[in-house]
Amino acid sequence: MNAPRILITGGAGFIGVNLAARLLKSGMHVRVFDSLARPGSEENIAWLEDRHPERLEFVRADVRDPAAVKRAAADVEHVYHLAAQVAVTTSLVDPCTDFNVNAGGALNVLEAVRGCQRPPSLICSSTNKVYGGLADLELRAGGSRYEPVNEPPGGVSETRPLDFHSPYGCSKGAADQYALDYARSYGLDAVVLRMSCIYGPHQHGNEDQGWVAHFVRSALDDSLVTVYGDGRQVRDVLFVEDLVEAFERARRQIQALRGQAFNIGGGPGQAVSVLELIRRIEQLTGRVMRLRYDAWRVGDQRYYVSDTTRFTAATGWRPTVGIDQGLEALCAWFEPRRAQARHDAYAAAGAQS
Repeated sequence: MNAPRILITGGAGFIGVNLAARLLKSGMHVRVFDSLARPGSEENIAWLEDRHPERLEFVRADVRDPAAVKRAAADVEHVYHLAAQVAVTTSLVDPCTDFNVNAGGALNVLEAVRGCQRPPSLICSSTNKVYGGLADLELRAGGSRYEPVNEPPGGVSETRPLDFHSPYGCSKGAADQYALDYARSYGLDAVVLRMSCIYGPHQHGNEDQGWVAHFVRSALDDSLVTVYGDGRQVRDVLFVEDLVEAFERARRQIQALRGQAFNIGGGPGQAVSVLELIRRIEQLTGRVMRLRYDAWRVGDQRYYVSDTTRFTAATGWRPTVGIDQGLEALCAWFEPRRAQARHDAYAAAGAQS
């Protein structure tokens, strides 16, 4: 029996490279489809090619190209659609590109899947931003975090009404709803996973997206970090290996889950405020972070924690990597890269002297 062939759009991104590595290690054939537009993606794909050249196929292309997407999806058994414009701030500056990549790109993927003689199953990555700013949540401010007054202790569930906020929220929300409707209207085996804050190795984060990695790297480099708002905003963080396990469980049970959207995050057990995460990073690294504060950003939820009970009930999945363990793994991934950067800087300085 031939090994399954998997397509990952956005497969050179942070989540995609971790997912691809897991699939390749298990013996599957993986086609990574990526434009390499995001910083760090070239490094990620080189890392994959170095370790798994025999079963990895890399296609450099853009999800805005329907013909390229159609060719990539033609002979696969499953598609993970991860390609996206990922930053709210970028969407506010250039909403047209954001729409074309996130909504238009998702539609290209769905049409390519629908047009296959044997349509592959599909998991579409979405975001907690489809629930909007959650302005109706009554919050109380504790010493280091916001706590909900009128929200169930399990977190935000899939029963909460959608409320797209920011161009990014709109474009990802459109993709989310198109995927669910293609399951309903065309019978595709499609599932949507609405992700919270994911972090881990291969995350080349910045202050616009990938803030956990951005904070860790800034602490290690003694770089200034901007905290938007008061730092009491809460997220449920999830280590990337736990997310990959959720993806795989969803793929293996795709027919039972088809046509549904699930919230995926660390849940209440891994909820942490920005200020609390900063303190954890300082304790781990032994460094006091340099901080400055700025105004709240558009669409920034003061509190979001995923209620993952529906997905757990359906698949048995639960997060297994604690926050401190995950931060240690992220620091360990950064260290050799920082050492190489220092070596290169010394070499460059010597060459100029």
